[in-house]
Amino acid sequence: MDVEAWNRENPIKKESWRTVLTLAYQSLGVVYGDLSISPLYVFKSTFAEDIHHTESNEEIFGALSFIFWTLTIIPLLKYVFIVLRADDNGEGGTFALYTLLCRHARVSTLPNGQLADEELSEYRKDEMPADNKGFGMKLKSTLEKNRVLQKVLLILTLIGTCMVIGDGVLTPAINVFSAVSGLELFMSKHHHQYVEVPVACIILVILFFLQHYGTHRIGFLFAPIVILWLLCISTIGVYNIFYWNPHVFQALSPHYMYTFLKKTQTQGWMSLGGILLCITGSEAMFADLGHFSQLSIKIAFTFVVYPSLILAYMGQAAYLSKHHNIATDYNIGFYVSVPEKLRWPVLAIAILAAVVGSQAIITGTFSIIKQCSVLGCFPRVKIIHTSSKMHGQIYIPEINWTLMLLCLAVTIGFRDTKHISNASGLAVITVMLVTSCLMSLVIVLCWHKNIVLALCFIFFFGSIEALYFSASLVKFLEGAWVPIVLSFIFMVIMYTWHYGTQLKYEFDVQNKVSINWLLSLGPNLGIVRVRGIGLIHTELVSGIPAIFSHFVTNLPAFHQVLVFLCVKSVPVPHVRPEERFLVGRIGPKEYRFYRCIARYGYRDIHLDDVEFERDLVCSIMEFIRSERQESITGSEDSGDDEKMTVVGTSSSYFMNTRMCEEDVDFSAMTGTSDFTEIESPEIPMKKVRFLVPHSPEIDRNVREELQELMEARESGIAFILGHCYVRAKRGSSFMKKAVINVGYDFLRRNSRGPTYALSFPRASTLEVGMIYHV
Repeated sequence: MDVEAWNRENPIKKESWRTVLTLAYQSLGVVYGDLSISPLYVFKSTFAEDIHHTESNEEIFGALSFIFWTLTIIPLLKYVFIVLRADDNGEGGTFALYTLLCRHARVSTLPNGQLADEELSEYRKDEMPADNKGFGMKLKSTLEKNRVLQKVLLILTLIGTCMVIGDGVLTPAINVFSAVSGLELFMSKHHHQYVEVPVACIILVILFFLQHYGTHRIGFLFAPIVILWLLCISTIGVYNIFYWNPHVFQALSPHYMYTFLKKTQTQGWMSLGGILLCITGSEAMFADLGHFSQLSIKIAFTFVVYPSLILAYMGQAAYLSKHHNIATDYNIGFYVSVPEKLRWPVLAIAILAAVVGSQAIITGTFSIIKQCSVLGCFPRVKIIHTSSKMHGQIYIPEINWTLMLLCLAVTIGFRDTKHISNASGLAVITVMLVTSCLMSLVIVLCWHKNIVLALCFIFFFGSIEALYFSASLVKFLEGAWVPIVLSFIFMVIMYTWHYGTQLKYEFDVQNKVSINWLLSLGPNLGIVRVRGIGLIHTELVSGIPAIFSHFVTNLPAFHQVLVFLCVKSVPVPHVRPEERFLVGRIGPKEYRFYRCIARYGYRDIHLDDVEFERDLVCSIMEFIRSERQESITGSEDSGDDEKMTVVGTSSSYFMNTRMCEEDVDFSAMTGTSDFTEIESPEIPMKKVRFLVPHSPEIDRNVREELQELMEARESGIAFILGHCYVRAKRGSSFMKKAVINVGYDFLRRNSRGPTYALSFPRASTLEVGMIYHV
């Protein structure tokens, strides 16, 4: 996908039915792989130890009734008809709900937010009606004033995020292990476990090893595999229904749920942790919304996935209702209901489907780690975009190998689906509970609905999910501790990084240099101004960072053009190219100081060094050219809150100022004499020529400033990066010292630098060290 050409005014949902159906077909392989593979282990996990089916079939029919109504209420009613509507400009997921709330109420914890960000096209929000003085307005006011509630909202979001990451460890393990468990039907009971674990581990290693190739290289196989798998399980289900027990349709009555719980009591309640697994992967419908459209996802689930799963579960129940001599859970799995002649082909298809389902959650984990990282809630990691067409397909090496090791540890440690399913169930239902809580706030704050509607939503869906949550949590010692431990570890990492980043920014704000100090230095700053552009990286969106005074104090030279660059994330999925940069001037014009703020959404791709450098210089040129026309007098107002101008990237086609590489055909661009070329000095470096309109509006001072900027660009750009050592100040508590001096320092030393900083040549990069006492 060409991110710079992305346009919200032309969303996918307005496309033709042919496009919608094509997206629905593609979504089967990306979104529904995990949900479709669940029939492999639901009944086996439900009847593992807690309950056993008897001649009366009340247990089988009760479990089927629970499965049917759970699939109907949670994925179909909650997600398809309600949650999918809470998209953030077409994006979905836990963080999408959080950023949606941050725009409708000022609860964002991003430290460098600006009022100018609210003018972005993507920053659309429905203002609460002026006559609405009810609970919605009171709730909004309370959240905006109470910092504790804002932190609680952030922690709630992080809990859901961490559980998704934990699910990224558990889902591949249970999917692959359940698919491989079909080997038990072809060998003795005492020997199959010695084969299943090594085979599952080999498949998992291959699966994670292939991640660096990218989903798009093998993605064309995903949808056919899932469709073949759904066709397989639904056909076998129909066969079992008519061959073994056509009356299994009676189990769809809610009465059998009551009978099930009445007869099994505590054991039946505990077995709900296994029934819960039938909705594993439902969250993917919302999380992967950005790759498809609401209508395509609804069509795929309602008309293909949902009926196929219902038929598959009914077929298994019909078979088990006529086979009561199974002593243990050894043969109660999915494969025992498959006709013997089809077991080998079905086993092969199941393994492929398990790989597809695992691929989806792994890719989703990469995406959510990226979102956390760009929003300042996770240490910076190396992000590789594996597809030039789909911006969401990424690969993170550190996370990939970490997931692989944890996944192998879970598989080897448990060696059965019972404990892994207990762990996976708790992770899945926790994410759904978090989604329900955030959705209740969205209903009030974003949709401006009555509080009664929000309470009905959280009470109806929350009570069902709380029942499953309690059934999963009670199995803490039987595997459910795994997602809790994993989530706690990732939670500590995320909050430590977020806390340290906030303190670091507050230190920058408190220690920024006064503009009066800058003015007292004079135009030459009291030092030699060397040729070139000095690109000073800072997190500040206003004022002069302390790193600048630290540099000037210790070195006797600086560049003739200084640009204070801030690359920040905003709580929107995408920032349009024409709104990418905010450019302003610091101090008088003769100082040649500029501030440039590059804004990116949490789904945007950061440009490489060549494109970024070109867009940065072009944005400053456009600012200089338009400064007089728009009567921007930032130099006279010189202060910390200097005026900023919105300037787009070079891809948004500046109509007045252009920068062109040497090998471009200028005759095609200029046509007539509307543009005058400014020659660059003879310097043995990469040639860049600027075209400035030959117009009376461009006076001599502006032309001289553009000439100086061009000469500085020809001389080269030096990237000046602050290398800070953050330490807790004296008198801090023991906990704060441990978090900052040990935790945050360890994460900072092992995290990646800014993406745009890594792309600059090391010979052009200068790191300036400072100690921050926070």
